[in-house]
Amino acid sequence: MSATIHALTFGRLTMDSSGLVLFRRPGTRETIPFVGYLILGAGEPILVDTGASDVVDWAGWGMEFEKTPDMTVEAQLARFGVRPDEVRTVVHTHAHLDHVGQDDLFPMTTTVAMARAELEFMVSGVMGPGMYTAHDTHHLVDRLHTPGALRFFDVDGTFEEEIAPGVAVRLSGGHTPGSISVLVETDEGIANIAGDIVYHIDDQIAAPLNDVVAHEPTISGNRAMRSLEEKRAVKKALATSRFLLVGHDLPALVEGGRVVGRHRSAFDIAAASLTSAAEYDRP
Repeated sequence: MSATIHALTFGRLTMDSSGLVLFRRPGTRETIPFVGYLILGAGEPILVDTGASDVVDWAGWGMEFEKTPDMTVEAQLARFGVRPDEVRTVVHTHAHLDHVGQDDLFPMTTTVAMARAELEFMVSGVMGPGMYTAHDTHHLVDRLHTPGALRFFDVDGTFEEEIAPGVAVRLSGGHTPGSISVLVETDEGIANIAGDIVYHIDDQIAAPLNDVVAHEPTISGNRAMRSLEEKRAVKKALATSRFLLVGHDLPALVEGGRVVGRHRSAFDIAAASLTSAAEYDRP
């Protein structure tokens, strides 16, 4: 039996549309989910990304954040009968504040895993205090000095590192220097948990807004990499995945390097399978 993947919602953020997809409808507000993914069936539970800390001042940035009681880490894991202390590994696609903010809710016996290049970039100060917070940085440094509490991946694009049987990571880049994809072998092909290499699948890759060249993705409104590096990361994910699972949008079904379907209910139904083509609606 292959592993299964389940979507967890850790909150919702309302922000300007152009902050997601470059130049898209400036002044228009859009609400996006903060999504983590729980991998079951590959040994002990593995969680990919943990959402944002409650101490973040979203209002100071002109954004509205909502986290209801059923969106807490404990409540979301409990949907699948899992407690935080039963999670063997927390893997981060990258270390932005909306992906690592609740690591402190997991005991030091849980290993937090991320690309070494991402922590290096996090502490470099290149993006300032906005996307990498002091709260998150301090916690990760505490883990750095606690035996077994932190693991680094040194993937550089030439090899992958295994987390568990059928689950590996590779460097994706595109969004940040240390962005990684978590690759899960399923009965129907590779599921790629790709973080924020894409924010909005329809407007960036299914029907790109700002590009007329065939198979050309529209770039996002938030990245630390060059535009071409982001496009390459998106194309690599599409070329090697059956299911594309990102951090703020519904999963996509991929065939021949193209998005051919969208999941109909990933964030609402606990039993919905993210790795069955039958759960995806085709246009």
